[in-house]
Amino acid sequence: MATEDRVVDSSLAVDALEADRPAVEQRPSGCVPLPHQVAGHKYGISKVGILQHPDGTVLKQLQPPPRGPCEMHLYKQVYAQDCTDPQLLALQQHLPRYYGTWASSESPNEVYLKLEDVTRRFTHPCIMDVKIGRKSYDPFASREKREEQIRKYPPMEEVGFLLLGMRVFQVNSESYISRDQFYGRSLRKETLKTGLAQFFHNGVELRKDAVSLSICKVRDILRWFEGQKQLHFYASSLLFVYEGSPHLANRIKWREDAQTGQENKQGEPECNNNIHLANCKLWGHRCSLASQRSACSWLNCSDLPQDIHHVRHKNGIWPHSLHYHLEQANGNRVSSEEDMRVVDDKSTGFGKARLRDGIGEKKEDVDVRMIDFAHVFPSDSPDEDYIYGLRNLLSVLEQILKN
Repeated sequence: MATEDRVVDSSLAVDALEADRPAVEQRPSGCVPLPHQVAGHKYGISKVGILQHPDGTVLKQLQPPPRGPCEMHLYKQVYAQDCTDPQLLALQQHLPRYYGTWASSESPNEVYLKLEDVTRRFTHPCIMDVKIGRKSYDPFASREKREEQIRKYPPMEEVGFLLLGMRVFQVNSESYISRDQFYGRSLRKETLKTGLAQFFHNGVELRKDAVSLSICKVRDILRWFEGQKQLHFYASSLLFVYEGSPHLANRIKWREDAQTGQENKQGEPECNNNIHLANCKLWGHRCSLASQRSACSWLNCSDLPQDIHHVRHKNGIWPHSLHYHLEQANGNRVSSEEDMRVVDDKSTGFGKARLRDGIGEKKEDVDVRMIDFAHVFPSDSPDEDYIYGLRNLLSVLEQILKN
């Protein structure tokens, strides 16, 4: 029997959480355990697990109060249709897309958050979950809870982050290797670089292209945190994803009209305001927009190691999305879903590629998103613990890139 979608009102979802749960939970028909989960509560092992809906979205079961309602509130707040807060609107690009709450007709009291599967567009996704911050417990945690969390990973206070799990595609064997939370807890300050570098090694070479793009995206998240004072995040993670298949990571899909109908006399595809591809010299040259802080969304973009600005990696990934640079230079928003469309291009082997009007482009083959918001609280000051963790993580990633 196919799964029947049932969108649940948020207030009813909280009531359902407080209702008595059945002793044995039945998995909604048509849904399967998330196959590529690397950390967190896993269905069949934990009572509260993560599933994949037949439509490809992720179903994250709401945890009991206060954690479940806290996470649901964050998503509702950020994705509210009437949201006008610039900081919350900017946060959307760093979170999985939120599609509301969901329950099956078979188990109406089992309520799930319906979320975007960030890994879905990748053929061989390499995935890493990293918990960020100096504390993995919130201010309201009991003394016992605090001591328990500190015992799990004593270096957390100094390091500022914890590797929770990873799976990495190995091109030589065409298989995955996995590391769990116990591997992450075994890492100390002196071995963090080696431990994280393993995520970017495909069995043949270190994917420096994926490292450099990850740095750019983490810097973007850092910039958001440095500009906001209304939320503090505890025990929240960054989810890293990159395409593990090098030949797919090398390919960029261009729309036909970008190559033909929209070419100017010199054969350069145009975008609005007549900024041409030649103005962003990514093919073997330093990005000409790096010196224009307003034109590049990455914090201190021009201060990154020179490796990031040069496209000289064997894998050929652009260090910044060309179209991202062009849109920023034109003063356009790059996070809008309305000016994007989805194209199923089976002929290229890419599956679904997201293209923009004007110049089409497959999204970068690296993604970094914030996940896990069961411990997010309002504040009136910067989230220094999270910022500390991001900066330390960036430092380790930059060391990996340089070596």
